Amino acid sequence: MLQKIINLTVRDVRFPTSLEQHGSDAMHTDPDYSAAYVVLDTDSGLKGYGLTFTLGKGTEIVVCAVQGLAGLVVGKSLHDIVSNFREFYRLLTSDGQMRWLGPEKGVIHLATAAVLNAVWDLWARAEGKPLWKLLVDMDPKQIISCIDFRYITDVLTEEEALGILVKAKEGKQQREDQMLSQGYPAYTTSCAWLGYSDQQLKQLCTVALQNGWTRFKVKVGADLEDDIRRCRLIRQMIGPSNTLMIDANQRWDVTEAISWVTRLAEVKPLWIEEPTSPDDILGHAAISKALAPLGIGVASGEQCHNRVMFKQFLQASALQFVQIDSCRLGSVNENLAVLLMAHKFKVPVCPHAGGVGLCELVQHLILFDYICVSADLSGRMCEYVDHLHEHFTSPVVVQNAHYMTPKDPGYSCEMLESSVKRHEYPEGDIWKQNKK
Repeated sequence: MLQKIINLTVRDVRFPTSLEQHGSDAMHTDPDYSAAYVVLDTDSGLKGYGLTFTLGKGTEIVVCAVQGLAGLVVGKSLHDIVSNFREFYRLLTSDGQMRWLGPEKGVIHLATAAVLNAVWDLWARAEGKPLWKLLVDMDPKQIISCIDFRYITDVLTEEEALGILVKAKEGKQQREDQMLSQGYPAYTTSCAWLGYSDQQLKQLCTVALQNGWTRFKVKVGADLEDDIRRCRLIRQMIGPSNTLMIDANQRWDVTEAISWVTRLAEVKPLWIEEPTSPDDILGHAAISKALAPLGIGVASGEQCHNRVMFKQFLQASALQFVQIDSCRLGSVNENLAVLLMAHKFKVPVCPHAGGVGLCELVQHLILFDYICVSADLSGRMCEYVDHLHEHFTSPVVVQNAHYMTPKDPGYSCEMLESSVKRHEYPEGDIWKQNKK
């Protein structure tokens, strides 16, 4: 691991998904799935690849933020970074001037995630392992050394976290073997984007059921009567025994969320996702309390800024399902902290995925969670969206509604150079054809 990072490049890569309403929801009606795509070059020729996810406009701002962090990375050796990863994380998140742009939130944190994702990819490649295996093979103390516990020790100390990891060593090999043979359970969001017609919903649900899917998520929040109709349609399509979730993408005020979801209770959703502002911890707690008698949980996390907010969500009993995101939080380092806190609070983790590369990334984290932290699959599943995987060199593999364990070294987020060139904004061929 003596490789020295000699260059960082970042590119604005966008896919015109809005043309066919892929990814459309009540708040984001025309998303163009995009990424700030980072490549780290080393003096040995080994490269590290990372990204953070965006929805089109504004990706150029994240690119600028990544460029602002580049000076903290270039010139460092991989060994120096990973031998004191906690300090390197703090270097990126606590620069005396740059942190004013966050701290640890917003565009600067998205940029931090992209850079750190590339570092983790580089480390896994240097070890010749997929990222999940790199984590699984680590000594618990080394895992702990990667986590910044600042601001969360009132709910999780280093000693407690270490105890969780040590306890989970029992049965660890059996769980790893299970994942290698069976994969991790998934649910699909691909059938019911808000902009899809009824005909599309029916067709996609039919195909999904034939392919073994039993867990489905529906976008809601634009129109109550239409939501009732669409959710009834989906429930009729998938049958009473399969699992249904609903997702409002932050559309409602607190009281509105409670009344709206109460009207949708007839379709028996497992959870309502992002019912209100992602920053409103006490609002989520009030919604959780109100919906508990209906058997409906609250899920959130894809736009939760950092480990501190997750800490407070958990303290307030505001979430029944924690949804980590591999690009919203500070990469693997901060997600490790959230996985451990969720385990302490006995709240299942069901990661957010989809977008560009999110499925490829988060599969590694949820495999680690099961093998080395939670040791439990009850109430747990990972989101899957069937878009844009063909643009990656090691695309996610899903069989019978399960994420199959990645085999290639790295963090699975290297994109095909041909795809990057074609979709780079604004000079790629795709964008010359689709001027916006």
